Amino acid sequence: MKKYLPEGKIFNSPENGYYLRSPEAMMEAQRNGIILEGHAVMCTTDHDLVVELPFGRGIIPRIEGAVGIAEGTTRDIALLSRVNKTVCFKVTDILHHDGNITAVLSRRLAQEECISEYISRLHCGDVIPAKVTHLEPFGAFVDIGCGVPSLIPIDAISVSRISHPNDRFFNGQDIFAVVKNIEDGRICLSHKELLGTWEQNAALFSPGETVGGVIRSTEPYGIFIELAPNLAGLAEPRNDVSAGQAASVYIKALIPEKMKVKLIIVDVFENLCFPSKINYFIDSGRIDRWEYSTKSSKKTIVSVF
Repeated sequence: MKKYLPEGKIFNSPENGYYLRSPEAMMEAQRNGIILEGHAVMCTTDHDLVVELPFGRGIIPRIEGAVGIAEGTTRDIALLSRVNKTVCFKVTDILHHDGNITAVLSRRLAQEECISEYISRLHCGDVIPAKVTHLEPFGAFVDIGCGVPSLIPIDAISVSRISHPNDRFFNGQDIFAVVKNIEDGRICLSHKELLGTWEQNAALFSPGETVGGVIRSTEPYGIFIELAPNLAGLAEPRNDVSAGQAASVYIKALIPEKMKVKLIIVDVFENLCFPSKINYFIDSGRIDRWEYSTKSSKKTIVSVF
């Protein structure tokens, strides 16, 4: 089965290199309808994308730059933001003029094929690869295939609350996500269900250990400290700490029936760490139902797909 991946995933593949090497090879790719990738080096004043090729250059005309550009449902910033990044495309023509060779390319055609053959066949609960492309206070935009965008709302990124998606992600990061809902052909994603239940995360820690964490919020009754994206604990109130700082904490107790972790702050310092590598408990297949809460807890936290 043909795979449709986020842009950049096939750029360095032997097959992609083979078809980019010459006009003749690109014409072969055109005949076979193969999706290729290249590096966009410029966006012209007409908003055509210029792609660097070993033998010349490629041009993606503005209306071929993305699905929805011609209709006005996609803004031109979607083209400008591709400069100095990898773009996917299908070859539509090879032009020879005054000794120069120009390949005419279409990113729109690649996206339409991806939508038709892959995205339109997704179902709620499907776990898919994605690539972070843009972060906003309300959520993370990701590429789910050939540059087709989708959104992970901030409250669906993790169980542990964050103030901004850049607390968890960075642009260009490869992640996994789960299809939460599909409305009018638009895919909305979730992420927290892939990061483990309370019990799975709590099993990584033991009372008596001193570990690192991130202060996520300070409340009159205590300080919430994240130990893992889906696990936070509570420490006694202090006036000298603030959200976003890093901390070393002593684990006083793990209480499954209350889904609580009791902590004692050992030290607090400025958090200079890059978002850490994500530990996925699920990275493939399909989820019908996911329950974060423990069996002994009176509180139920469930996602149904």
